[in-house]
Amino acid sequence: MLRIGEFSRLSMVPVSALRYYDEIGLLKPVSVDDFTGYRYYAAEQLARLNRITSLKDLGLSLAEIAELADDDTAIRVRPLLQRKLEEVRSGIAMEQERLRRIEAWLEHLRTTVQMDTTTYEVSIKRIAPQQAVCLRRVVSDYAAEGALWGELCSYLEQQKGIRYAGPALAIYYNCEYRERDVDLELAVPVALPVAAHGDIQTRMLPGHAQAATIIHKGPFEKVHDAYQFLLGWLERNGYRMDGPDRIVYLNTPDKVAPADLLKELQLPIARA
Repeated sequence: MLRIGEFSRLSMVPVSALRYYDEIGLLKPVSVDDFTGYRYYAAEQLARLNRITSLKDLGLSLAEIAELADDDTAIRVRPLLQRKLEEVRSGIAMEQERLRRIEAWLEHLRTTVQMDTTTYEVSIKRIAPQQAVCLRRVVSDYAAEGALWGELCSYLEQQKGIRYAGPALAIYYNCEYRERDVDLELAVPVALPVAAHGDIQTRMLPGHAQAATIIHKGPFEKVHDAYQFLLGWLERNGYRMDGPDRIVYLNTPDKVAPADLLKELQLPIARA
């Protein structure tokens, strides 16, 4: 028989771990000296300990290992390892997404300049009423806007003889940022009415006497920079928002790269 120190050295498992395995019943010594308390192990227990170590290295919990340490048949091991495989894959995907966000931040920090009056140019303009095919709905979150565009565009592609009258736009009706239940309307200006279909209908979009507008170039994920600048401009110049904000899409991602996307942000305004 081997004393615990010898067993530890041969197995390359710390004595503290062997004592813990004994406490939880995962690997008990073959005998314990009643007088000294020394633990003794048999050489054949190395195989069980090696199996425990291997399963632990694969990420299985000690509770799971306790069920398998004496039985490594495929029918019992395979489901646990398959589940662990999916957990690892999911973890890798999450870390890859985290890596992507870190890289995006580093690129943002590398290219961002101090926002001042040369970064964006604000124009105050009148927004005329406009006839448009519209789809308004309360959606789960802002990311659902893409699916809503797909629904509206799919319907328009089925119609014949549509005369478009300007770039598409989105109108955001919530008075504050919402993580859920976002009230938004998609609109495609047209010269002539288009037949209604469910939530899709032709209506006259209201105009605004004054709107502060800026052009933002780049991916949608960075549009908050433009909003930050525009809201700061309103405060510095004594204006307040006076209606739902709009984003006019001057080109589309199917035609240009994300870095070349052009959007006009429109904020209806009044004197504060």
